[in-house]
Amino acid sequence: MRKADIRKTLLEERKALGTQARICADVAIASKVLASEAWKNARIVYAYLSFGSEVDTRQLIRAAWTANKVVALPCCVPGTRRLRWYTVRSFDGLVCSKMGMEEPCPDSANEVDGRGDATSLALVPGLAFDSRGFRLGYGGGFYDEFLDAFEGVSIGLCRACSYVDDLSKLGAIEDHDVAVDEVAVS
Repeated sequence: MRKADIRKTLLEERKALGTQARICADVAIASKVLASEAWKNARIVYAYLSFGSEVDTRQLIRAAWTANKVVALPCCVPGTRRLRWYTVRSFDGLVCSKMGMEEPCPDSANEVDGRGDATSLALVPGLAFDSRGFRLGYGGGFYDEFLDAFEGVSIGLCRACSYVDDLSKLGAIEDHDVAVDEVAVS
């Protein structure tokens, strides 16, 4: 099966999951993240702002602010596979990207180094994750490039319906793919 077909199937399955089931899974996933050592030790949280039927990150972002952690959200750099990260203190002032996602307004005063450090935690999206931490993303390669240089702990956020034993058996792993350190799945 081609990666494009796998992505399409996974997106359809994720969208078909009922609203209540998504909410319950997302609350359980957030609980796992909040209980993790990586969360407890994190000074800065590199988060994505959930979009569509992705695992909700807004509750985790609010929890980070409440815990006085720094929150950074990404902006995709057009024509590249790079993400630039900007600190945010609220959901106000976000702008809609060309891809339809909310992003922080690029401001060099709020930009942070995307490599992070030992006190950094990255919350990572994906269409699917496997037991080794590999992920199938949307095909842009942004998070593989980010994770390759990231020096903190990365946690993939995944509902049980998107968790598989081995993505390589589906032909969905390539040489440039980078695994996350942990997967919070429910």
